[in-house]
Amino acid sequence: MLQPKKTKFRRAQKGRMKGEAQRGAQLAFGSFGIKTLEPYWLTGQQIEAARQAVVRYMKREGQIWIRIFPDKPYTKKPAEVRMGKGKGNPEGFVAPVTPGRILIEIEGVSMEIAKEALRLGAQKLPVNTKFIVRRDYVE
Repeated sequence: MLQPKKTKFRRAQKGRMKGEAQRGAQLAFGSFGIKTLEPYWLTGQQIEAARQAVVRYMKREGQIWIRIFPDKPYTKKPAEVRMGKGKGNPEGFVAPVTPGRILIEIEGVSMEIAKEALRLGAQKLPVNTKFIVRRDYVE
């Protein structure tokens, strides 16, 4: 499961996810990718499930890049606990993504294989995504 080896602080504030992605919004490595269309906190398990689905369909051909990493800790209080008494304990790590952020890129396979592999990967994610192709891509 994806998570940082160590963090500067155990707990983080929630923050806000407003607006479009400022960085990570263009294809940088591969010819094909999936781009998110809505803001969300993606967990390490969700990212790993999508990665496995893509790799399995590609049958060890081509290359894959995961462009997000869950480095933000989120906390949760135990069940049936009264209000107050401080912040809860860290439960896991999330990657906050905003609309326009590239999640996964692939290279070295045909467009049909890439489209189906990324569709299967996108099914594992709780966000709406869009398949994108590099502008200068030629079959």
